[in-house]
Amino acid sequence: MLLEALREQVLQANQEIARRGLAPHTFGNASGIDRSGSRPLVVIKPSGVDYAGMTSADLVVTDLDGTIVEGTLRPSSDLDTHTLLYRAFPQIGGVVHTHSEFATSWAQACRPIPCFGTTHADYFHGQVPVTDPLTAEEVSGGYVRNTGAVIVRRFRTGSLDPMAVPGVLVAGHAPFAWGKNAAEAVEHADVLEYIARLAFRTVLINKSAGEIPEHVRHHHYLRKHGPNASYGQASK
Repeated sequence: MLLEALREQVLQANQEIARRGLAPHTFGNASGIDRSGSRPLVVIKPSGVDYAGMTSADLVVTDLDGTIVEGTLRPSSDLDTHTLLYRAFPQIGGVVHTHSEFATSWAQACRPIPCFGTTHADYFHGQVPVTDPLTAEEVSGGYVRNTGAVIVRRFRTGSLDPMAVPGVLVAGHAPFAWGKNAAEAVEHADVLEYIARLAFRTVLINKSAGEIPEHVRHHHYLRKHGPNASYGQASK
């Protein structure tokens, strides 16, 4: 069986989506990529398979063109979005798509999530962006692939670093998140949901609430992710 270690990591990431309540029923999916060989290979959740009964053997291996390399089940219907993100963002090693309640609500409202506080700033260096809605032509001409395309376009037009802003809201749809591996992608999806919930309540309490000052935002992000980060323990 190809990529047994990566299969296990991706299986655990998919199970974490369900365990953390980030996607009801069989919604959502996680994938990981192996870039070490002559061609990158993606391991992804099969379409419509229940998280609880899923095994590593159920996962599907494809190349970046979406061609199945190993697996008997159909891959996630979001495969083309995942593969496009892997091509466009070569720094990332895992992608997660959820339909978590509060992040999806912001996506449906077509609103970015403002950086109201330091909890947000610890993980996202700025707002959580929202894409443009897909046009009729984009939907009819390859909906899943163009979902990835509008994400990439939002990051490129906004000069956003996908490692500093590890997630996005697809307008009218739901969030995608990513990281250096599948486990970190799930962590970012979980944090994104928490940030979305805090932001919703912030607006309820004070509809005129503003974002925290830029110098505070930068300080909190850089103390955790900057070259002189002081958060956590020094690696041995």
